[in-house]
Amino acid sequence: MTDKLNDFGLIGLAVMGQNLVLNVESRGFQVSVYNRTTAVTDEFVAQHPGKHLTATHSLADFVQSLARPRKVMIMVKAGAAVDAVIEQLIPLLETDDIVIDGGNSLYTDTERRDAWLTPLGLRFIGAGVSGGEEGARKGPAIMPGGPASTWAVMRPIFESIAAVAEGQPCVRHIGPGGAGHYVKMIHNGIEYGDMQLICEAYHLMQSAGMATLEIAEVFNRWNEGELQSYLIQITGKALEQIDPETGRPIVELILDKAGQKGTGQWTLINAAEQAVVISTINAAVEARVLSSQKAQRVEASHILQGPTTPWAGDQAARDALVAKIHDALYAAKVISYAQGLDLVRSMSAHKGWDIDLGGLASIWRGGCIIRARFLNYITAAYAAQPELQHLMLAPYFAALLNRTQQAWREVVAHAVTQGIPVPAMSASLGYYDSLRTARLPANLLQAQRDFFGAHTYERIDKPAGQWFHTVWPDVVG
Repeated sequence: MTDKLNDFGLIGLAVMGQNLVLNVESRGFQVSVYNRTTAVTDEFVAQHPGKHLTATHSLADFVQSLARPRKVMIMVKAGAAVDAVIEQLIPLLETDDIVIDGGNSLYTDTERRDAWLTPLGLRFIGAGVSGGEEGARKGPAIMPGGPASTWAVMRPIFESIAAVAEGQPCVRHIGPGGAGHYVKMIHNGIEYGDMQLICEAYHLMQSAGMATLEIAEVFNRWNEGELQSYLIQITGKALEQIDPETGRPIVELILDKAGQKGTGQWTLINAAEQAVVISTINAAVEARVLSSQKAQRVEASHILQGPTTPWAGDQAARDALVAKIHDALYAAKVISYAQGLDLVRSMSAHKGWDIDLGGLASIWRGGCIIRARFLNYITAAYAAQPELQHLMLAPYFAALLNRTQQAWREVVAHAVTQGIPVPAMSASLGYYDSLRTARLPANLLQAQRDFFGAHTYERIDKPAGQWFHTVWPDVVG
């Protein structure tokens, strides 16, 4: 233990926790660390001699090593483990001490914990942290919620460790209560959509006869243009990686079963509750679920038929297809972000969080998994129109979608005729077409509802808010 009390403490020394500690320490702060397994704590500190780190072997020692108001960050598995740590901390902490949950907690759990700790005189922050292992060490995007007064205390530390984009730290106070963890959940939903769309682009190129390393070159080239993003960048690198055992690209040896930890499903549930359409994200979550049903898919592949004539385009046709896939991917990616931000807008209004969508987009420009060049345009769109109701209606994005929609259609049509599943790309297009259609066939749907359930309907030739019912013919014999 050092004589000087430390500036910051972290509980939970898994990979993310360790890297966050090293990040905080590298910015000139003294850090206390605690892990339930003492050997992990000692080994971590021993591996970093000369660092301003204090290993503690009990929560009591950990708390006593910190300067007041104590700043305690918890980086343990979301759920019951977080509650267990908080329960043990409560008797040891004092008024105005700050507890930060930096894991992927469900925002409703964060609100419950806030309501639990506030009457005890403790301050609670639910902070979404994105960027993975590398981001935690070099600078993540941080999305803290909680009282503005608590943000003022934590701001120097958070801003010092966050990624920097366009000269600005990728952290800002999101809003009260569970707002921070909520927008991290939506970030992950957008991430689901983005990743699935990239995989569909890969599948389309693969089905056109392109080798894995050829596809890698395409993604590397795209990352130098308007599609530049972290996910495009790592896709090119992943496709280039060669397995030393077989000499083949490693992705060709990876089983096609995708995992998930639940944030995408949480996003779907919240969207249903808010009656907001996030069809791209929904398709991406379902694609992961279907991928996990490997045995059933293998069985079905021997029974269910698809197109019998494979595509046989020459090199020029393949190059043209790749150019169209670029545009389709760009347009569909915009839809994933637009749907996620629309859900944030709806939930912010519902909860009174007053989330700045442009400010949120600005902190996603660096450090996080969904960072991308076009987030600069999203930030600018909301700066120009703070009351913008939908990202797709901003001049830049409306022009982009109008420019790319024909290639997008041709790619989806190509996929359908070739039997290539593109659930997220086609869901995005369906959303685009539905949103731009002034009169949908929901008039017939409402007639059906009134027919079997007397649910009534409004008329186009009568004032809004007047409801009517038709006496329909009896069809039951």
